Amino acid sequence: MAESLPLRWLYLDLNSYFASVEQQLNPDLRGRPVVVAPVMTDSTSAIAASYEAKAYGIRTGTKIWEAKAKCRDLVIVPGRHDEYVRFHHRIIAEVNRHVPVTNVCSIDEVACRLMDNENSPAMAADLARRIKAGLAANVGACLTASIGVASNRLLAKMAADMQKPDGLTILTDDVRAARLSDLPLSDIPGVGRAMEKRLAAAGLVTMAQLLAMTPAQARQAWGSVWGERLHMLLHGHEIADVVHAQKSIGHSHVLGPDKRPLPMARLVARRLVMKAGTRLRRANLRTSWLGLFVKGETRGTRWKAGVKLGQVMDSLSLIEAMDGLWAQMEAAFPHRRLLQVGVVLSDLSPADAAQADLFDSGALLCARTDARRLALSQAMDKVNNRFGRDAVTLGHDERGATRSRGPAIAFTRIPELAEFVE
Repeated sequence: MAESLPLRWLYLDLNSYFASVEQQLNPDLRGRPVVVAPVMTDSTSAIAASYEAKAYGIRTGTKIWEAKAKCRDLVIVPGRHDEYVRFHHRIIAEVNRHVPVTNVCSIDEVACRLMDNENSPAMAADLARRIKAGLAANVGACLTASIGVASNRLLAKMAADMQKPDGLTILTDDVRAARLSDLPLSDIPGVGRAMEKRLAAAGLVTMAQLLAMTPAQARQAWGSVWGERLHMLLHGHEIADVVHAQKSIGHSHVLGPDKRPLPMARLVARRLVMKAGTRLRRANLRTSWLGLFVKGETRGTRWKAGVKLGQVMDSLSLIEAMDGLWAQMEAAFPHRRLLQVGVVLSDLSPADAAQADLFDSGALLCARTDARRLALSQAMDKVNNRFGRDAVTLGHDERGATRSRGPAIAFTRIPELAEFVE
């Protein structure tokens, strides 16, 4: 008889995190249907919904106007991402009091590797209950979490999703296959609608089918080695993570009605470029490509383009490149009001590995110009870090029209607190 695989991972997933933070901060919101929105306009979408709102069929991505139609008592609050990051750090500190956090997986999810003296089902359950009690006592009673325990991190994450809110699921060897077989393939992290269609075309439509396959068959169905790796993970085995280097730095902003005319939207785009540049320098990276994305106010209208750069990391070069792209957009895009703007820096490389052009060839900055622009950008970073966001700017609206609440949170990237004053 094969030896049972030990329980090695505890995965904690905060329930309705953004909305729960808002309810923790404002007692008047507790027990009420709450939606967090990026900006206070009906044309945008919910970025979080409390469980009271979810009872009405409101989810992340539901349009605000549609959410209001579903629930007449709905409370809409603007996102306060700096608070979500502050609570995130408090949560990490609390979990660390009970068990070391091994991986911060997102703003509302962490994974902890269990040692031999804490990985029996009884010990893992006791640990999970102590973490939950610690969160309630030391972070906030509104901050509940669902916890999964399993032999690898993927299964622990899937276990955490099995019982929400405030659940605890332990996938031991004797129950793992039965619990997984009842799940749809879409419950596997990373399997979306497009992947489901691809798998269905290959004849794979149920989790039970996938579990019954050989690793080679799973690889063929997926069309990549990931199918084989996933098959092994679903059978409880641990596989070393594939480490990926950072590929891009980007920011986007959903525009309120007053910022949708092109002149105001351009100022927002310039500010996003400045923020991305500050992050680039803090990471000691250079970029060789800048992209601009806009979405028109009319549904389905989009435009995007990019420009090759010469391994830069200063804000002046980035702003010049963005202004050039913006001029292209205005000439090619017929819509005069925008709903969203976004910028991305990619082709990243370590700053000390880049070589500036000794001669000003036009393709790259000459060494002297690069040094001067970088020195100016770093000086601006220091001033803004000390005196606050936009203490020194490059052509931003001095009336403060481009100021935002700070960076929004992509769930897989947690902004540094420094970004909220940049």
